[in-house]
Amino acid sequence: MSRINGILPRLGLALLCGLASGPTAWARGYTPQGTCEGFPRVQIQAPPGYCVALVADERQGLRFPRRMLEVAPGRFWIVDMGNWEPRRGRLIELTLQAGVARTRVLRDRLDRPHGLARGPDQKIYVAETTRIWRSAMDTFAPEDVITGLPGDGAHPLKEIAFGSAGRLYISVGSTSDACRDDQGRQPYPCPGTDGERPRGAVYEAVLGGPQWTLQQLRPWALGLRNAMALAVRMRPGQADQVLQGENSVDYADEAEPAEEYNILQAGAHYGWPYCVADRRPARGYEGRHDCATTQAPDALWPAHVAPLHFLLAPASDHPWGGRLLVAWHGYRAAGHRVMAYTLTPSGTISGPGTELLGAWSAQAGVRPLGTPVGLTLDSQGRLFVLEDRNRTVLMLGRHP
Repeated sequence: MSRINGILPRLGLALLCGLASGPTAWARGYTPQGTCEGFPRVQIQAPPGYCVALVADERQGLRFPRRMLEVAPGRFWIVDMGNWEPRRGRLIELTLQAGVARTRVLRDRLDRPHGLARGPDQKIYVAETTRIWRSAMDTFAPEDVITGLPGDGAHPLKEIAFGSAGRLYISVGSTSDACRDDQGRQPYPCPGTDGERPRGAVYEAVLGGPQWTLQQLRPWALGLRNAMALAVRMRPGQADQVLQGENSVDYADEAEPAEEYNILQAGAHYGWPYCVADRRPARGYEGRHDCATTQAPDALWPAHVAPLHFLLAPASDHPWGGRLLVAWHGYRAAGHRVMAYTLTPSGTISGPGTELLGAWSAQAGVRPLGTPVGLTLDSQGRLFVLEDRNRTVLMLGRHP
């Protein structure tokens, strides 16, 4: 008993101080074996010639990380929700050097922060439930950009993605799964899906002026239950392509309904809550809405894979070079993996896609069930993967 009592205070101190990680690092459920680019190696399926490194975990103070962005070589910002309760979130700075990860908290008491992006002004933008703020990288001085966003309901998190000409696209999730009220009824029309500030939509904000302030905010695409996977493909001399992964209505069925990949169009309606998959009536709305009037998805993915992040990778010699990367967070059989897709010039998906991280099921004494939720690339082109429930930062490194 005295040995356990001696260990617990040291473990608590490590969690509070963000202990640097070395080859003996540990995360809940992972048992490292060997090293990968100087960090502990964990057993997750990766492309040939690559390995998966455990870069950081709860020993660095991670509690529920969601997004990560390199702000300077070897220096990253992480938004960590803490949990689903309000005001438990933090903005954390992670630095990596010679197989060692260190963290410090830049700002705490954030309200379920999720979105993280670099703006055209080279400031870093952070999206909480009801506001979006930004700061310079070298002198941390937060300033509000957009306030008054809705933060209630089942899908309060905000994803953000910059387009060209000062456009910022913002996911404003629906208040419910399938528009059921407290009595289980599904009214038509669904309350809150119309008017000047509808839910279940992607909004377009326009920033500009001398101080790069908000000039306009409007609903841009509708009928989107929870657009956590959102990216903008900017093409010189052509219109932006706004890409979205739809987390569909959560049926109890293992194989229904399919998740969606959409190329969003201004003013289009994508079906929620009345239609699912390829414009099929959702349960409870049969015969009550004409799904032919909604926009068809560009592609369908297996049910419940839960696409929670899109990352457009620049061309490189890595297996993910020039491809759309998708974090499938879902806990059912088809989920818990990271996918890579080739896109045509029009934005459509070409081919079945490739697993970058797969076979990520739980294996006692080896690894937990994967929970990939965020993706980023560093200045060396290395791919990092965040897990929220497992509290990790992982990296795909090359075999020595």
